[in-house]
Amino acid sequence: MGVDHLQPELRGRRAECEVLDGLLGDVGSGRGRVLVLRGEAGVGKSALLDHLRSRAAEFRVEQASGVESEMELPFAALQQLCAPMLDLSATLPEPQRAALETALGLAEGTAGDRFLVGLAVLSLLSAAGERRPLICVVDDAQWLDRSSAQALAFVARRLQADAVGIVAAIREPFDDPEMGGLPSLPVGGLGITDARALLEEVTHGRIDVAVRDRIIAEAGGNPLALLELPRSLRVEARSAGFALPTGPIASRIERTYQARIEGFPDATRRLLLTAASEPSGDVGLLWRAAEVLGIEPSAAEPAERAELVVLDRRVRFRHPLVRSAAYRAATPPERREAHAAIAAATDPEVDPDRRAWHLAHAAATPDEEVADELERSAERATARGGVAAAAAFLARATELTPEPARRGGRALAAAHAEFEAGAVDAADDLLSIAEAAPLDALRRGLLARLRAQIAFARRRGSDAPPLLLAAARSLHSLDDALARETYLEALGAAMFSGRLGGATDLEEVAHAALGAPPAPRPPRPMDLLLDGMATLVTDGRPAGVPALRRAMHPLQHEVLRSRDDTMRWLWLSSPIAQEAFVHQLWDYEAWDGLASRAVQLARDTGALSVLPVALAYLAGARLHAGDLATAGALTDEADAITASTGYARVSYASVVLAAWQGDEAAATDRFASEVDDAVERGEGTVVAVAGYAQAVLYNALGRYDVALAGATDACATGEFGWVGWALTELVEAGVRSGARDDAATAMGRLRERTQASGTDWALGIEARSQALLLEGAAAEGCYVEALERLERSRVAVHLARAHLVYGEWLRREDRRADARRHLGAAHDMFERFGARAFADRARRELVATGGTARTRSVDTRDLLTPQEAQVASLAADGHTNPEIGGQLFISPRTVEYHLGKVFTKLGIRSRRELRGALRAQGARRRP
Repeated sequence: MGVDHLQPELRGRRAECEVLDGLLGDVGSGRGRVLVLRGEAGVGKSALLDHLRSRAAEFRVEQASGVESEMELPFAALQQLCAPMLDLSATLPEPQRAALETALGLAEGTAGDRFLVGLAVLSLLSAAGERRPLICVVDDAQWLDRSSAQALAFVARRLQADAVGIVAAIREPFDDPEMGGLPSLPVGGLGITDARALLEEVTHGRIDVAVRDRIIAEAGGNPLALLELPRSLRVEARSAGFALPTGPIASRIERTYQARIEGFPDATRRLLLTAASEPSGDVGLLWRAAEVLGIEPSAAEPAERAELVVLDRRVRFRHPLVRSAAYRAATPPERREAHAAIAAATDPEVDPDRRAWHLAHAAATPDEEVADELERSAERATARGGVAAAAAFLARATELTPEPARRGGRALAAAHAEFEAGAVDAADDLLSIAEAAPLDALRRGLLARLRAQIAFARRRGSDAPPLLLAAARSLHSLDDALARETYLEALGAAMFSGRLGGATDLEEVAHAALGAPPAPRPPRPMDLLLDGMATLVTDGRPAGVPALRRAMHPLQHEVLRSRDDTMRWLWLSSPIAQEAFVHQLWDYEAWDGLASRAVQLARDTGALSVLPVALAYLAGARLHAGDLATAGALTDEADAITASTGYARVSYASVVLAAWQGDEAAATDRFASEVDDAVERGEGTVVAVAGYAQAVLYNALGRYDVALAGATDACATGEFGWVGWALTELVEAGVRSGARDDAATAMGRLRERTQASGTDWALGIEARSQALLLEGAAAEGCYVEALERLERSRVAVHLARAHLVYGEWLRREDRRADARRHLGAAHDMFERFGARAFADRARRELVATGGTARTRSVDTRDLLTPQEAQVASLAADGHTNPEIGGQLFISPRTVEYHLGKVFTKLGIRSRRELRGALRAQGARRRP
């Protein structure tokens, strides 16, 4: 960050200043804003931040800046930003407060998920903004440590009704996955007129016109270049022409700084190098290190006279390029000497991690003692939630480890940490180092498993199942519990790849899983799940369904004693178990209960890496219950989370929801885009889901031939989970399109599944589908049975469809009064659900009987947005604003803002009226 009194007059930045002034106006009015200034080094981003600070006299201003050599220290920048506001931490909900204090090293405890830390920062900033509008200024954001960058990006994407603004400056070019997608303001060079005026202001003495024009051309409007390039000229060069440095502007400016630094006395150069090597800006630490090096305080005077650095309460360089120039101008031995001095001056009790990092930079050769210290720093970073920092410590420890086997073990641990931190490419590189080391058999197995997990995370496609299967086999007799967990992962991966799975299909994995080491006694719930799923695939439903039922209750009620237990449950048990309960057992209560528990656990632990999957399953459960509004809100939340975190989208629920909503154009666009992406990755399940969704949509629209094609494709060989539901659509589409033989065959396959399940949902679907193939009293008996069974379940959309097909059959039997009763019920239910195409089909049939369909008239202004509906529902259940914010990953102030809009739309004044108003309004969601 530039030193304020060294800044020239701000020229040529009227448009940029107006944008920043507008941001201040919005924040002052209680609207959260975020802006990222982007531009090359020296272009004036720091000057614009100074302008912002000067205009924010009525605001609270807090700041942080990234430093290149501090990028691996966990939450270093967040500590700078949040430290002045920690007096407000007592207002945070306990899980958030604990996560933040643990992350910042203020308290001992189990690390919270990095997104729980982000939520804590959001709540802290929001609380500060309530007292006085808050502006957070972040300079050199390209050098933020990854943990801080992730937390700040999380907050930036969730600022809504908060009197908080975040303005960050990033040096371009820079690939910033965390800040990518945030509102940005490009900062380019000055125009010719402003560049000439600035150059004339800062140039003392005569300068030749040709030289002036050459400087302006070389600088390209970069203000810092206009300031610094003339300083490097000798007097005669000002009038006789000269050769400017070539290359990128940052390098040119840095070289001018290097030339000036090289002209200083040796002690001054070494002092600047030491200051550049320790980015904390701690003047006391700098002078202690200087004492170790034998450098007198007077050595600072030449650099201060040259206005390159200010040493007062903190060490402040004129520009980050001065710091980098001071560091790069030194030789490697000189840098190591500086780092060793800083390490010697750092208290090992107060700041052991910083000391370890400097010791690592001071090491010229492998050093086991330093590597041990780095390994301990990695453990502390992990405890604080700084997985990215732990990865960096372990990677450096790997480099410094002399013994090959131990180096390989550390490389493997570093790769695992990088994978958890989302740095998949770095994890791959470290695995290559580990692979070349003489690892023992267990570590070889762990390495193979991590390679397979990386493959699955990258594509969720056909390459993962054989790798996971091989890894599971390699862990036999080495770690039986881990081997069984890996078989379960392989089964899940094979379910995802489906028809695109290639040589390693689900059946091969299931047969292999049955040969896994025996489960411990008593077996864990995931052991029961593994055995049940493998038996189902290999031996069929009569043997597999009872085995799955044995796993159901323990999975739903397993006691999870630690966060590691919870994360393992979420990753290994939740998705595969829900697939089993939904598609094999047809057990709605188990599905809804498990999905609800998964969402709650993911929210409680802040596990946004898992939450989108859990939200998708819960959205599916709510959809089948007829609550398409909540299903839409849940899928929107899942999409928002994956967009902000970079995780792969979970598309199943949103694809099916689009089909049930009945907008043909929107739904078919969604089907096509998701299938194209899935085929490219080898995720065959998406293809089956899209076929099922197509069948639902076109059965609703009455275009049964297209529905038949979609259902037939969904039932193709190689699929597992979605076939049962697709068979239901195939029966209806086949009967209505004249393909009765196809429908009868599908009915036989469907009956195998529903009879094995035996739930009212399954048997109700069987009865409804069978009725379509029958005539007379036999058909009516099946329709009546379907209604009775489905009324006892919570799958309301299927009950509505039973009313619809029964009403259609009654109309063809010329029993118009009976038909109107069932068609009217179907129409009203579909209208209430928001299933427009099915509602239109019921309306057409109802009109054909002489009946009248009631039209629900709702003013668009009275409809709730997805987030408003979620906030209203949680508030109606008695949750406080902080609790609602914690569940939805928004600030309590934003919760209050949404509730105000909900009250206005529903015409109520208090929370006590919410439940009745929501029931009356159906918690409608804006289309």
